[in-house]
Amino acid sequence: MFKKSFYYLWGSQALSNTVDVFYLVALMTFVLSTTNSIMFATLVPFIRVTAQLASGFLAPLMVANYRLPFLLTISQSGQFLLFSLLAFYLSPWIGGNSFLLIYGIIACISFLDGWTTPARNALVPRLVSDEVLMKANGMVATTDQVVQFAGWALSGLMVAKLGAFPVLVIVAAGYGIAMLVTFWIEDPLEPPRRGIWDWRTASKQGYMALKEAQTASDPSSEIKSPTRWDTLKEGWVLIWKSPRLRALTVMDVTDMFGGSVWAGAFMLVFVKEVLLKDEQWWGYINASYFAGAVIGGLLVVAFVGRLEKRIFAAMLAGMLGYALLTTLFAVNSYAPLALLLVLLTGPMTELAAVSRRTLIQRSASKERLPQIFSAQATLLNTVFGISLLAMSGIAEWLGIVNMYLFAAGITLLAICTGIVNRSSFRKEVHIVEP
Repeated sequence: MFKKSFYYLWGSQALSNTVDVFYLVALMTFVLSTTNSIMFATLVPFIRVTAQLASGFLAPLMVANYRLPFLLTISQSGQFLLFSLLAFYLSPWIGGNSFLLIYGIIACISFLDGWTTPARNALVPRLVSDEVLMKANGMVATTDQVVQFAGWALSGLMVAKLGAFPVLVIVAAGYGIAMLVTFWIEDPLEPPRRGIWDWRTASKQGYMALKEAQTASDPSSEIKSPTRWDTLKEGWVLIWKSPRLRALTVMDVTDMFGGSVWAGAFMLVFVKEVLLKDEQWWGYINASYFAGAVIGGLLVVAFVGRLEKRIFAAMLAGMLGYALLTTLFAVNSYAPLALLLVLLTGPMTELAAVSRRTLIQRSASKERLPQIFSAQATLLNTVFGISLLAMSGIAEWLGIVNMYLFAAGITLLAICTGIVNRSSFRKEVHIVEP
């Protein structure tokens, strides 16, 4: 069963992620046209990722002290206000050109955005019944891929046709609508609000709920208030003490380390050096990759009933299929076949990713998921950045083909991790409290 709040969450995040892509393209275009410097333009996504990483480190403090819908609303409201200020500053009427201010606002917007993904992933299992959890994850994953697939292409066309500033106005309006929708999201684990503007229930959700429950059963009991350090490390401790969560996190991290090979720069080199094609075929490969991911998400939703019965096997099958297709892609030099192979990796990637996320959500109490997803998001973002540097070195020293073969081998290591820890997936695992 899907609660109404799930659709509000799904819609607001889809819209917010779409305008995120629009503003990146518009701002990079604006900076490039103003400075004629590729370095200044690439600072936009770099600052965004860096600020999100910093936000991820502090996210456990936020989720421990505030309700998840409240965090989403604060995040969306802040992004709307800051981006409206940025759009006004860059408007033809003001003509702002201080890049220190522009980059500073981008960093603040990205910092606020760093809370949204952990909060969203933790909210999903609260807003749907367990029977449709995998379907809900598939729907969210499909939407994410549609945004990536269509957003970059559409934003480029809009900037080319309308110019950077009109697109910034559209982005500000999109943030505003996403902000309003988040007011209607209700968390079943918190007391119901009397109205969408009543945020007085946004108090501590983890420690205070535990304290009230224990005090009610034993008035003489006393719980020591956790320090900030205890709160920051809670998600990491939960992951470490749960065999299933530990295995899933290792698999996620291992897979992420090899996943950076699909970044645009690596694929461009492969297209030119191996397929002997130009940038046009680079665009075809990118489009095929995202189209495959969208198709994969739709297939997961369509066959969720069958996949639910063998979710662990489905996860391993998706990873194995991805590794084999990546290997074939690496050793192939026929461009049309490369398009097909990249298209087929999409369903394998989505099958593995949706299965892993569902297993994580079922491996801990709903109250503990925000801390767990915050820790994982920080870890995965860090690993992805390291992976970009490592894969660049491998491509430089061993060649682009060996880089893709190396990435496929990394995925096989992730599969081995799952097989070695398969006993933890055969029974319900209750999370160990820190």
